[in-house]
This record gives sequence, C-alpha cells and structure tokens, in this order.
Amino acid sequence: MNDLDQLVQDAQGDFAGANTPADLENAKARYLGKAGRLTEMLKALGALSPDEKKTRGALINGAKQQVEAALNARRQGLADAELEAQLKAEALDVTLPGRQRGTGGMHPITRTMERIEQIFASMGFEVADGPEIETDWMSFTSLNNPENHPARSMQDTFYVDMKDNEGRWYNLRPHTSPMQIRYAQAHAKKYAGQDHMPDIRVIAPGRTYRVDSDATHSPMFHQVEGLWVGENVSFKDLKSVYLNFIQAFFETTELKLRFRPSYFPFTEPSAEIDIMFESGPLTGRWLEVSGSGQVHPQVIRNMGLDPERYIGFAFGSGIDRLAMLRYGISDLRLFFDGDLRFLNQFK
Repeated sequence: MNDLDQLVQDAQGDFAGANTPADLENAKARYLGKAGRLTEMLKALGALSPDEKKTRGALINGAKQQVEAALNARRQGLADAELEAQLKAEALDVTLPGRQRGTGGMHPITRTMERIEQIFASMGFEVADGPEIETDWMSFTSLNNPENHPARSMQDTFYVDMKDNEGRWYNLRPHTSPMQIRYAQAHAKKYAGQDHMPDIRVIAPGRTYRVDSDATHSPMFHQVEGLWVGENVSFKDLKSVYLNFIQAFFETTELKLRFRPSYFPFTEPSAEIDIMFESGPLTGRWLEVSGSGQVHPQVIRNMGLDPERYIGFAFGSGIDRLAMLRYGISDLRLFFDGDLRFLNQFK
C-alpha cells in the first residue's frame, strides 16, 4: 500500500469516526486544511521535475477526490441522522383525536340585555336603537337640562372635540334617553295631522359613558330606559309595568317595590325605584334599581308633542346593576376585565 492509499484509508476512518459536524470539520482540516496532509503533498510538487510533477500530481488529485467524496458522504450521513432525530422528537400521533376549539358563550351583560328586551316585548314595548356619539342638545338640552345647569354634573360625560353645523358639541351619550327623543320625534312626525296617535311604548337599551370608575361604576356601562307616552298614562301604569318587569326578570313574586321622591330634570315628579327581596341572600335590604318619573312637559314639547294632550312616564335602569343582582356579583369591573375564569361561569 503506497502513501496515498494509506492517506485515503486514514481519512475515511477519521471521517467515519466523527459523530458531530464539528468533529468532521476538525478531521477535514487534518487532510484538506492549509497544513493538511494532502495540502503538504501538493506543495512538495514544486521540487519535482516536470514529468514527475505531472505523474505525482495526477495521483494526488485522485486521492484528494476520494477524500472529498468520503467527506461529503459523512456530511450527508450526519445531516440525515440529525433530521431523523428531529422528526422522532416532533412526531405526531395521527391516531389521536383532533383538538377542537372551545365553545364560546354569551357574555352575561348581553344575556341580561336580551332578557330585558324579551320581557318588555311581551308587554308591548318596542326596542329603539341610536348612535353612541350624540350632540349636546340631544344628550342634555332636549331633556330639560340646559347648558350650565348644575344637574349636568350628575351625568358628567366624555366630550368629542367636534361640533355639528349648529355649533353644538358632540359627546359620548351619558344615558340612552336620546334614543327615546329620536324615537318619539319620528313617531310624532309619522302621525302628524291625524286625529289619533298610538301610544309611544319603547325601551332603549345600550352602552353609555360617564366619568366614573369604582367597584359599582364603570366609565362605560349599559343602561335601559323605558318610555310610555299617551293621552292617559299615569304613575299607576309605571308601577304596574315596572313591577311586572322586575318580577319576571328575577323570576319571583317575593319582592316589594317602593318609590322614593327624587329629582331628575327630565321628569316631574321624579322618583327612585327600590326593591326588596322577601327571600334569598338579599332579604331585608332595599336596593336601588331605577330612576323614574312623569315626563316633563318641556321634554314632551321637544318630542314634537303637545304636553296639554300627551302625558307619560320614563324610567332608567342600569343593566349591569341588574346583572350584578341576578348573578350575585359584587364588583362591576369583573364584567369587563375579560377574565375567562369569570366569564366561563355563564356559558
């Protein structure tokens, strides 16, 4: 065996014994590096005669090709082994059942809102809808709450840096009362000039906004307001409607209802509505659930109606507050934190 055959055999053995790419590169350097055995042989050709250089050079190049072939084969072998190990580590058992997406559920506030709409629909009330960005006139002035009136501080809201064509500021509605005004104006216009106008019976549920935040208040919350206007609508009707609603909502007749005198610029007289359960964990406590009253004559005028002919009542309840009582929630902020551990309870 000549020196070149021995070199090829040594290289093949070293390459086969390399278990990592780094080991293989170290073995390569011993043969093909700047100071490698084959490189030294090629450098020595300069001392030979032209004929000897030609013959010896051809033999060295042949040996070099065998060494490079062995090197490339081992490189491919290491790459194949690494890929196989990776595939085994990331292997999927295709016989296992697939992972399904979890089933979603209705948010408790949405559930509560739908329940309220269904109950009032059963009593003949329609559901109104309207924009969440309103003019100052719709949010306050049309409700007998003129500019700079101290009652506005009770409903301090968020204003938008924009005015309408008449120079009135826009704001995020602090209550859903503008929806009642819009509905009543459209109703009055529809029956204008006729001898008889059907009663206005409508609820206005939706998002509202005020500058307030604590365990029982949120800058964004939900409210439902009700309106019944006709030629012969009394406080007795208000009590009857709200009592029927609250009993249906909580699915019990074991509760009491009381009216406390209060003040709202858009109703006169005005009253807070309290309830007290006669059984259950909230027994014996009066709980405020709504504001109400007879619609102020000025508000009737702003609806496009004659206050000498039409009269009615209005009320406003916090949907979030009703949901808290129904589900036994003590902190309003839980509804809006997005914690699935809390929300999954209502699925």
